[in-house]
Amino acid sequence: MFHLPKTQDKVREAKRSLITLVNPQSPIAEQYRTIRTNLQFTSLGADLQTIVVTSASPGEGKSTTASNLAIVYAQLGKRVLLVDCDMRKPTAHFTFQLPGQLGLSTVLAKRTTLERSIQATQVPKLYMLPAGPIPPNPSELLASPMMKRVLEEIKQSYDMIILDAPPIMQVADSRIVASEADGTILVIGCDNSNRDYVLKAKEQLELSGANILGLVMNKRDKGKERHYHYKYD
Repeated sequence: MFHLPKTQDKVREAKRSLITLVNPQSPIAEQYRTIRTNLQFTSLGADLQTIVVTSASPGEGKSTTASNLAIVYAQLGKRVLLVDCDMRKPTAHFTFQLPGQLGLSTVLAKRTTLERSIQATQVPKLYMLPAGPIPPNPSELLASPMMKRVLEEIKQSYDMIILDAPPIMQVADSRIVASEADGTILVIGCDNSNRDYVLKAKEQLELSGANILGLVMNKRDKGKERHYHYKYD
């Protein structure tokens, strides 16, 4: 009966998380631009069009990182698509205050089309494909031939595709997506990461054949600011 305050809280939290949009001159926004630059150097001329952003455990900031990274690429003038591949706990549509009735799950289940599901955000040149309704079989959908077709189709229309994937140590979803992407970023929350989990997550990504681009260390308190750092793998 009392859902409105919770929704308002989500909207306020979403606005705060998009630091590169609401405060592009802040030190944290600059860190995201540094991550973008480092990724360009990491690719060493190789095609880096699809990037998976994931973490070992929940609450480490992978969705915030994915959203802000998508924004700074769009601010560079690239046509960017943010895909919420976390069909178990989707958040991207809340973050950008967009409807989530249609999305990746309904596209993969062939209940709708990409054209109907992809939405423009408030950021010029940044588009989003929400996760859609939570399906009973996320791993099976992500491993389906339809997912490969979707990736191939969106690669024809966008310069950069950021895939926000679930935590690695909970489900197999991220390993499936990472095996199809050009590169993967592992986000580590300095205040709550378990070292063993991070090492196991890295091992799981390597076993899946993922190209690990590096680590993003966030939630590192220094005064009142939270800093985001990129580290080469």
